[in-house]
Amino acid sequence: MAATLSHLTVIDAASFLAGPCAATIMGDYGAEVIKVEPLDGDGHRRLSGTYPIDWTWQLTSRNKRSIALDFATADGHDVLLKLIDRADVFLLNLRADQIERYRLGYEQLKERNPGLVYAQISGYGLRGADAPRRAFDLTGWFARTGIMDVMRHKDAPPASPAGGVGDHVTAMSLFAAIMLALYRRERTGVGAMVSTSLAATGTWANGLQVQGMLAGLDTTERRDKEGHSNPFTNVYKTRDDRYLMLALASPRREFPLLARALDHPEWADDERFSEPRAALKNREALKALIAEGFAAITCAQADAALRKTGVPFSVVARLEEVVSDRQLVDNGLIVPTDSTEPGYERTLASPFNLSDEPQRQATRAPTIGAQTRDVMRALGYSDADIERLIGAGVIGVGDKRRGENQ
Repeated sequence: MAATLSHLTVIDAASFLAGPCAATIMGDYGAEVIKVEPLDGDGHRRLSGTYPIDWTWQLTSRNKRSIALDFATADGHDVLLKLIDRADVFLLNLRADQIERYRLGYEQLKERNPGLVYAQISGYGLRGADAPRRAFDLTGWFARTGIMDVMRHKDAPPASPAGGVGDHVTAMSLFAAIMLALYRRERTGVGAMVSTSLAATGTWANGLQVQGMLAGLDTTERRDKEGHSNPFTNVYKTRDDRYLMLALASPRREFPLLARALDHPEWADDERFSEPRAALKNREALKALIAEGFAAITCAQADAALRKTGVPFSVVARLEEVVSDRQLVDNGLIVPTDSTEPGYERTLASPFNLSDEPQRQATRAPTIGAQTRDVMRALGYSDADIERLIGAGVIGVGDKRRGENQ
């Protein structure tokens, strides 16, 4: 059976993570994804710094073909338009002034290709005073949306968040929007422009707290007065300096189970804690007792004891544990690639499954312009045309910095 999206051609002209990651998901299910990048490569390629393996690029650019193209030139612009004419989806994250300068607006392109799904991603949305501002997920997703403030401790500054988290969430939103537009195109034959932003998806991700504020409830107010005050949803440290996250949603039923797991069944009969209302009134005393209970045992002991109770909890995993987590492997989230190159023998799959269709096995991400010649030939350019455009600096082939040429 053909892959579900194998009939689609996707032009990924976005940079860095969020837009390209949405294209990656489409490639995982069979779409032909052509990565359009500058002659010196997408800036994302440089995120891995001096590390010898371009690990960030490998995750976001697997199952793609690369054409190195300067579409600011007249000839390069013609090449890009020919690609778009044949495309089902066109992804970009240019600012409004850049879109106008390069003549890549949706209204212009849909005249050439009425079925095109034009997918635009931005930092803060396409309207308003901040529309032109540059953003990364650290600024547009974490900081702007209140997530960093919600997660900080009383009297402590916000912690610097993990990069890429907001980008990956935003990629899922853009992917969903693209698929919605493609579904509508199946019914109407007409394409559409879809968009999302880091700020939009971050606000959505922070939705419980934002909706509380809309209702007049500031969920950070008690934190700012008392610190983190719920003993049932809290982080606790074990004897061997590991951490566990508790999330007891039904304290009346689950607290006695926790008390027994920590070898203190008498806590459940203590009038200070026997009812949820009383327990919260005496929250600091209860937090101290639970903390002492965990501090007396190792992480392995706590994990084993809590698993028997069925209460919701998790060990706070270290990255070295995540990549070998049997549960993630068994559910197809950490998978082998087709590469034997050290550092890229495994990767992360897209985070959902289609019942009777496995995702395409991840290929190694292309070097800069690795498929330029093939893509140009498919567009009807002769070898002489290709050599002329290479000489003029319009297109590039191979990654000269790595000594690799097509």
